[in-house]
Amino acid sequence: MSRRIVIAHRLIPAEPAHRFFQDLINDLARRYHGPVFEPHVTIYARADSTDAVDRTLSKAARDCEPIVLQPLEVSHSDEFIKTLFVEFGLNSKLQRLNQSIRIAAQNSSDYQLNPHLSLLYKTISTQDRHLLTHSIDVPFAEVTFDSLKAVRCVSPTQSRADVEAWRVVAEKPLGSIGA
Repeated sequence: MSRRIVIAHRLIPAEPAHRFFQDLINDLARRYHGPVFEPHVTIYARADSTDAVDRTLSKAARDCEPIVLQPLEVSHSDEFIKTLFVEFGLNSKLQRLNQSIRIAAQNSSDYQLNPHLSLLYKTISTQDRHLLTHSIDVPFAEVTFDSLKAVRCVSPTQSRADVEAWRVVAEKPLGSIGA
């Protein structure tokens, strides 16, 4: 599989969910020797074209109020970027934001919106992943996401070094007039 540099557009949770997820990510990273990263839901990824990133993010953020998503379950997979994650329900507001970014970016990426917030990036056994899913309780019926970030990263992300190389290239609060 070929690897390339992409811009990932990510929703960032508001407090108190941000602190809860960051503490959980930090704890899991420490326990499993994985990378530490900011909690996020990737809503779109496209080829790296930094010239229009700030404009794209500004337009999308300005046109969208904070988004509320419902956590469905904690799940796991053998895919590095989905080792352990919280799956969220898809709603029309999130789909509109995805479409807005897609149009503003003038990019025909085949990115499939599948809202989830990763908790751990690490290759671990199926048994350990399964046990972890049952040990984590997300204490929120709803999680509000109030900002967007554009992050330059390699795709697919396959290692701790890949995660540690992520760089935020733009950031905007949602619903920000004049952003």
